[in-house]
Amino acid sequence: MKIWANSGDSHIIEPMNLFDRLPDHIKERLPRTVKDPSGAFETIYVDGLEFKRELPQGPRKKKGFGGINARPIGTTDDDFITRVINGNDASHRLRDLDDEGVWGEVIYPGLGIWQFNIRTPEVARAGARVLNEFVAHFQSKSPRFVCCMTLPLADVDSAVAEIKWGREQGFLIAFLPVKPPAGRPEWHDDEWAPLWAAFEEAGMRIGFHIGTEPMAPNQRQGLYYRGPGGAVLNYVETTYGGQRAVTQLIACGALDRHPDLKVLVSEGGATWGPFLADRMDEGYRQHGAAVKPTLKRLPSQYLYEQVYASFQHDSSAVKACSAMGWQNVLWGSDYPHFEGTFGHTQKTLHELFDDVDPAVSRRIRIGAFQELFPSVPAPPAD
Repeated sequence: MKIWANSGDSHIIEPMNLFDRLPDHIKERLPRTVKDPSGAFETIYVDGLEFKRELPQGPRKKKGFGGINARPIGTTDDDFITRVINGNDASHRLRDLDDEGVWGEVIYPGLGIWQFNIRTPEVARAGARVLNEFVAHFQSKSPRFVCCMTLPLADVDSAVAEIKWGREQGFLIAFLPVKPPAGRPEWHDDEWAPLWAAFEEAGMRIGFHIGTEPMAPNQRQGLYYRGPGGAVLNYVETTYGGQRAVTQLIACGALDRHPDLKVLVSEGGATWGPFLADRMDEGYRQHGAAVKPTLKRLPSQYLYEQVYASFQHDSSAVKACSAMGWQNVLWGSDYPHFEGTFGHTQKTLHELFDDVDPAVSRRIRIGAFQELFPSVPAPPAD
């Protein structure tokens, strides 16, 4: 029997010619990618900076999925290119979703996710608007699509103005990197206070996607460690950024001042939620003399009520909801990325939920997503 689920983590891959209509002095500083002839990595150019990203290397020979560069058995570069093209066609994407049993989707940028590295305000504003016009048009194709806005973060006023514009375009969520652009203060700094107020006023959700820390020029994406165990260490390291961002918003009082503000951390698992709640409460109580600002409630209550998280394969995330009390857990497909569940979504959903209490299963697959985005219709078998 097909199991339906909403996805708290999916992506769109923007057309390479998306910025062609912009003036050359702006277009040349917007994100673009060049694949190395070896096929081992690609270089992303953005606002005068260069970043390298490793690419999947050939079909996998062993069973299993997961990892930044993982791909299902037998998958080739042509398979991925086809999936990207199909994913950018709304009708074909909906057919893929129906086949997989995925209903609503939070859709993050693809190449546009590098936009936050732009330091030039004029370039950041122009690039964000083109990206947002593209995904607004795509989102209009189906009420099942919940596309993330891109915000120009070179200055706070521009980001606030884009949120106000996005509200009129029907956006429900905006993407933020887990760490602000290089050289800018962390999310708990007062400089960002107008941004949190704008999110709440617009009724828009914050979407933190893991693995989006600013990098030094020529640093490879996701490369924190080399040597023995590096691949596993790097994959685990990417999960921490979302946890730090959430901790900052709670500790600085942003969620206390804005009780209608909701935060989604995508692709970083969910079992960390209860641990983080306990740890923050411990610090708030035991080091109360040094705590600023004073919150109206314990930090854990803000996390349990205003913070949500999506996962893909990890069964422990189900326990965070069923046994540890965190109800804001969502499943995510990560379509069309290799480490996602495309091609084995039904197998994954059955393995995760066949032996789970139906109420818990529905909460994770459908309910938490509907709570964040009530305008998305329910799946047909709900």
